Amino acid sequence: MTQAERARILRQLDQFRGGLVVSCHVRPGNPLRGASPMAMMARAAELGGARGVRIDGPVDVAAVLAVTSIPLIATHQVEHARSRVTITPTLQSARDLLDAGAKIVALDATNRRRPNHEKLGDIVAAVHAAGGVAIGDLASIDDLPHALAADIDAVGTTLSGHTGDEPVSDEPDFALLARLVRDSPVPVYAEGRYWTPEQVTRAFDLGASFVVVGAAITNPMAITSRFVNSVAARQREDPIP
Repeated sequence: MTQAERARILRQLDQFRGGLVVSCHVRPGNPLRGASPMAMMARAAELGGARGVRIDGPVDVAAVLAVTSIPLIATHQVEHARSRVTITPTLQSARDLLDAGAKIVALDATNRRRPNHEKLGDIVAAVHAAGGVAIGDLASIDDLPHALAADIDAVGTTLSGHTGDEPVSDEPDFALLARLVRDSPVPVYAEGRYWTPEQVTRAFDLGASFVVVGAAITNPMAITSRFVNSVAARQREDPIP
């Protein structure tokens, strides 16, 4: 990569520096799922002061680009029978996002086998060839060398706790964030289980370039469930006579 190309990529990523990126994405079964609700959510995030949005799928990407002007991080979650990699797992999934107008593409950058034995480096190279930026969602510090070898442009904590069978903590992985900030030569973003402004502030204090918040802002089902579970826990501890 030439110095001019690297400078262009850094300018793209600098748009997020020190700011909040709102992830507008819900899982199947959520009544808000769909391009129109996500476009409205993204517009609301923009009006609220978000520095950018993270959007899943080419249809939603196109819908959000039509109503917002802030930078957009695109993913394409696709499940495959013989691979656990689902976040922009293939070259075609990345191309679909680029064709929809995305300039910044997020990929699973863990060292796991991709569908059809595709290589992370080949997908990153294709994103770069199209003039785009490729950022990598990691699960642990062990994924960093693999991501850097693929010429990834930024790395984040998105997949911490989501690649094994261990219980997922309710707290952000601040330890991984701190380690990535220390060891990564490319910008580091914080993502995953950020529920409060205090947690976001701590991430910036640890050196995060930007912080991605999703369910705590854009998923009323998850927010309601947290309140309901808190009430239920209190009632178990102190039953009403």
